Amino acid sequence: MDRRSLILDAARRLTLERGVVPSLNDVAATAGVSKGGLVHHFPSRAALVQGLAVAALEEVDAAMVTAAAEGRAAEAWVRLSVPTGDDVPLFRAMAIAHRAVEAPGDDVATAAQEAIARWEGMIQHETGDTVRARVIRLVGDGLAANVIAGIEPAPTAEHLDALLAVLLPGPDGTPR
Repeated sequence: MDRRSLILDAARRLTLERGVVPSLNDVAATAGVSKGGLVHHFPSRAALVQGLAVAALEEVDAAMVTAAAEGRAAEAWVRLSVPTGDDVPLFRAMAIAHRAVEAPGDDVATAAQEAIARWEGMIQHETGDTVRARVIRLVGDGLAANVIAGIEPAPTAEHLDALLAVLLPGPDGTPR
């Protein structure tokens, strides 16, 4: 694992343990790198938060590309949108930290907008319907937001299956 990845892994683990994005000093110590080594890759806490966010976008992007190649982008999006287990506190902490350090022209916001457009395009290609693709993407966004905000627990696999049956009807137009 390269140094940048070690740093991001340490930041992710500490964020999960503490529920907040840690200080640069704590990340450097946990990653086993000097503060200068960390600052070379992430010159500020804001840059570290952005690094964590970009890494999360890259993980979802890889999963969506794989799913699209298998003809299941819509299903993958809905399932990937539901944070579970350790992801819930991680995403809560990142959302709080990101809002606290975000600056106009934020590169993460641009990367997220581009990724969302790409993922929605994959869903549209699969469904053949621009409006359905947008609805599916927004349903996923809503599920994620509700879980991260603590409004409701992550839906069960059965609930997701029921949502997908409505969102992705069978060839005859009836729920699958």
